[in-house]
Amino acid sequence: MHDRIRHIIVGFIDFCHRPFTGIIPTQTFRYLACGGFNTVLNIVIDSLAFNHLFHGHPVPIFGGLTIAAEVAAWIIAFAISFPAGFILSRHIVFPESNLHGRIQLFRYALTTATFILMTYLLIKLFAFCLPMINQTVRYTVICIITAVLSYISQRKFTFKSVEEEGLNLD
Repeated sequence: MHDRIRHIIVGFIDFCHRPFTGIIPTQTFRYLACGGFNTVLNIVIDSLAFNHLFHGHPVPIFGGLTIAAEVAAWIIAFAISFPAGFILSRHIVFPESNLHGRIQLFRYALTTATFILMTYLLIKLFAFCLPMINQTVRYTVICIITAVLSYISQRKFTFKSVEEEGLNLD
């Protein structure tokens, strides 16, 4: 089942890549497709949560403690997009990485933790500095910034091969 689903997804992405073959390498195109899908999924979930679940109002956690609707929406979107992004990156974009899955997952979580902090700070900064701009637009810009940095970190760190690392797993 896993190989069949992977084959369908890769086949569709590679079909769409044909007009861009001489312009964009296959792996980069696959990353753009998977990352683009995951980002759109994230934005849609964030927007639905912010606008329809929280109605833009602070969310009470317990006692008198609340979190901003922007942050609460992001948490929900993240809970779905983190595993989806890891699975797509591991099986569609970087299947040649022969690092153990637990190492990949640890590195993915480590780099993602960095992006969590960056995203949180950008959400707060944009909400403070640009309150006149729609929250979904602000969040989309944040997603673009983090997507570029994510590609670099995944390619150079998270999904490197054992040979590139100089590791001996025997």
